[in-house]
Amino acid sequence: MPHSTLPHAPLVHLSDVEVTLESAAGTVNILRGLNLTIMPGQTVAITGPSGSGKSTLLAVIAGLEQATSGQVRIAGKNLNALSEDALALFRRCTVGIVFQSFHLIPTMTALENVAIPLELARRHDAMDVAHGALVAAGLTERTGHYPAQLSGGEQQRVAIARAFASEPPLVLADEPTGNLDTRTGAAIVDLMFDTQARLGSTLMLITHDETISARCTHRYRMDDGMIRLASTTPDIRAMHGE
Repeated sequence: MPHSTLPHAPLVHLSDVEVTLESAAGTVNILRGLNLTIMPGQTVAITGPSGSGKSTLLAVIAGLEQATSGQVRIAGKNLNALSEDALALFRRCTVGIVFQSFHLIPTMTALENVAIPLELARRHDAMDVAHGALVAAGLTERTGHYPAQLSGGEQQRVAIARAFASEPPLVLADEPTGNLDTRTGAAIVDLMFDTQARLGSTLMLITHDETISARCTHRYRMDDGMIRLASTTPDIRAMHGE
């Protein structure tokens, strides 16, 4: 079932979220009372200088890092109230993550890497679903290859297939083209947006690439732990009555 058919309620809702760290020099404010609402099916770009809090924001939304204060609600769940085990289950069912450095397991084939989260979710069809995801990613002939046998672009395709394979409502990508050349990066971006459109997922990504940002329906700018809406683009599917 496409995720666009889910009830029209916020998928991501952050209210007065702060993240602070204690250091020898004193308290460091990473996120400063941040508010953010993202609806199902949106594509969202987060831009801003290094150190502005972008990666911390994605980690908080993924439940990988806990907010110091404020409320974090993702897909209707209050992450503040979840245990570590509950957070792991939440991520397994709700969030796909694409990292800049791929994070593939080197001793496993492309097929096995994509199948891992599906097997953890006890999907009996894990291998079949993983194979289909790799085929959709243009890796039909590479399913049995190990990461070291794949190019950087192919490894990122595997990572994208893994993130989308379970059809999570939310996919987070942290500089997904940062380690790729321009041409390969463009193909990876096309794959992400095509897969997002096909599945109806919400895609939220950090990027320094204005070309990628321009493809998103919503563009936010982060500076010094604060976020603001920079611009929006009308939802073309809604305009055509889809």
